[in-house]
Amino acid sequence: MVARCVWITGASSGIGLALAERMMRDGWIVAGSARSAGRLEDLVEKHQGRFFAYPLDVTDADAAAVIVARIREEQGGLDMAVLAAGTHKPVEIEDFRIETFRDLIGINLMGVVNCLAAVTPGFIAARSGHVAVVSSVAGYGGLPTASAYGATKAALINLTEALKPDFDRNSLKLQLVCPGFVRTPLTDRNTFPMPFLMEPEDAAEAFYRGLQSDRFEITFPRIFAVLLRLLNMLPYSLYFRFLKQGTGK
Repeated sequence: MVARCVWITGASSGIGLALAERMMRDGWIVAGSARSAGRLEDLVEKHQGRFFAYPLDVTDADAAAVIVARIREEQGGLDMAVLAAGTHKPVEIEDFRIETFRDLIGINLMGVVNCLAAVTPGFIAARSGHVAVVSSVAGYGGLPTASAYGATKAALINLTEALKPDFDRNSLKLQLVCPGFVRTPLTDRNTFPMPFLMEPEDAAEAFYRGLQSDRFEITFPRIFAVLLRLLNMLPYSLYFRFLKQGTGK
């Protein structure tokens, strides 16, 4: 049996790394991309013959196209792309910087767009392929200090929903991934309460189960996603009151 190949962006840390290791345990070949070539090479050494490093800055559309072509040639094809590269910078009005929005839009949103543009033509030509776009429950509604991050994640939700009929028409699988709080180097910076915080290994297990399902949206922990969905159905007067009680902001 020929091993299946998945391309994971943001594969050097956090959810991307945990998912890569989970999928390798199930026999997948992982083509891992991230900006840190050193971290990727450490993973190549640790998982010889299973993990292959493809350093990439996802804000570079031309480089993304080159990387996808290399993966297809060197790994003998590509079955799935998990677009998980992203970052977070808190924003408060007292320190409102245009550069923060520009950076997060470039990485979180345009990084996904660049990778989609690189990977989908081959999937369409083969009428076979699977893409998972990693957004966040922060995209469901505005949360304190997340005006830049949440805006990019909301855009990814809209983007993925809008593309779903096109993927269906081309016999391709598209899924939206909206994690809650997962213990990663990014969430370690947070100074506010993080309800239902998950360990990366537990998140990766839920993520991988979701990839094997027919669900369009993959969420974990699901109870947190449901609560946030319900919160966003409330009138704004109640919405902001609950936010203040929950976050102190």
